[in-house]
Amino acid sequence: MKDMPADDKDLFQREMEGVIPLKPTEQAVLRPKEAPTPGQLYRRSAAQRAVGADANFLSTECVEYLDREAVLSFRRQGIQHAVFRKLEQGAYEVEAVLDLHMLSVEEARKAVFEFIRDCMKHDVRTVLINHGKGGREAGKPTYLKSNVARWLPQFDEVLAFHSAQRWHGGTGAVYVMLRKSEKQKQITRQKLGLTSIKPR
Repeated sequence: MKDMPADDKDLFQREMEGVIPLKPTEQAVLRPKEAPTPGQLYRRSAAQRAVGADANFLSTECVEYLDREAVLSFRRQGIQHAVFRKLEQGAYEVEAVLDLHMLSVEEARKAVFEFIRDCMKHDVRTVLINHGKGGREAGKPTYLKSNVARWLPQFDEVLAFHSAQRWHGGTGAVYVMLRKSEKQKQITRQKLGLTSIKPR
């Protein structure tokens, strides 16, 4: 204030009358904001995408890119080897097909999510997803194939999957076996006599 003109100094002192300085213990301490962790960033992103119970939970992060000719194979615990073998051989009737060719990764993410949900609603058990093998250039990432391999195990409804036989697209497609819907399970129980309908 020693360099302040006299008139300004008088004005400043009048304006500051009655102002009591904060005690040291009452002063706010500002800490630098910590950068969010990758997990926090993903949860925020997922929360922003989420809309109701049918929110698309499929992730496009941390994808391990596979070779064009890599065989996709996945089986949940409890699935019999003979059942999985039939799936691998293409012995089950393909009830629905999803073609992802020419789609972006985000478009494919939405398509796969909606496809599996629709199949469950209509009691479809065995499906084929054509994901392609990616670009033919050496070393180019197989975006769709690699993402499909990551997405499918994220569905509780997916019991197993395996790359298709040559006549169904070979390693450019995948057979997927889905869990029975609750409606279909009830029908099976009734057929086997494991449930009884109580009279009203």
